[in-house]
Amino acid sequence: MLTLRSTPGNPVPPGGVLVPVRTADGLELRAATWRPTTRTVKGTICLLQGRAEFIEKYYETIGDLRRRGFCVVAFDWRGQGESAREVDNPHKGHVARFDDYRLDLLAVAESVLTPLMPRPHLCLAHSMGGCVAFTGSLEGWLPFSRLVTVAPMLSIRMVSWPAGVSVLARTLQRLGLGTRFVPFGSAVSIASKPYPGNRLSRDPERYARNAAAATAVGAGAVGDPTVAWLAGAFRAMARLRDPRVPPRITVPTLIVAAGADPVCGTAQTERFAARLKAGHILVLPDARHEILSERDAIRADFWAAFDAFMPGSLALEDARDGAPAAISA
Repeated sequence: MLTLRSTPGNPVPPGGVLVPVRTADGLELRAATWRPTTRTVKGTICLLQGRAEFIEKYYETIGDLRRRGFCVVAFDWRGQGESAREVDNPHKGHVARFDDYRLDLLAVAESVLTPLMPRPHLCLAHSMGGCVAFTGSLEGWLPFSRLVTVAPMLSIRMVSWPAGVSVLARTLQRLGLGTRFVPFGSAVSIASKPYPGNRLSRDPERYARNAAAATAVGAGAVGDPTVAWLAGAFRAMARLRDPRVPPRITVPTLIVAAGADPVCGTAQTERFAARLKAGHILVLPDARHEILSERDAIRADFWAAFDAFMPGSLALEDARDGAPAAISA
């Protein structure tokens, strides 16, 4: 049975409704929806998690969005959180093909967003979720009219020799080792590693909160990725970094990058953003990878940019199919 877990200091936002979602290839995903706490609904924000994340990690963000007048849809990608696995070991961050994330997002759109949630449908994507969102925009299947992506995964800084590691991952996958942990990988979640020297946040309280949430979800907070995930991620990132790609991304986009990001390469993100015809970038100099779990001052800068990009007047957009643009809560 699907659940949402509470921990001290991180309670489940009230009013959440769990929705099981079945993908086209038969996997069950955990999704949840919330109504806003305001009188008027501005639309719906769909959260696209990063790798190894889970709904419980986004409770504070869900509250921030609800107070801004948005409905919220959150879900766990296949292979993480409480969504189904394609391998026996639930601690492995695995996906057979990176393109399978498209099946997850389209299933959520068809089962939750389109029939249940008010338009406009908007997106807030983190890290790997940003990579998936950019791919969907490029290929024309992204079901959102605007996109905010936080520290998008366009390159991985934790890999010292990306070209060589990419070749190694593809070779191991061809040898039938795609479901193995990456070399030297383990089942330990990055969210539960000690705070000193962490790559994610300079806020010790939020870091501890997320670590407690990771403990509560157990195997839902997966460990390192598999060879197949890594090979697929390198292919997806390489495709997006092609200089011809950014101009073809037409969904209005705001990129908020972390200036002190030790996980994803901010310089590559800036080069990508410079080529966008419908995009803007804001770099927060002192932020680490998880901007939404950073210190209050950094989060305030993020939300100021978010509010300027997704104003309340946006609720007048995208009522083309007869869905209400704004409704009473």
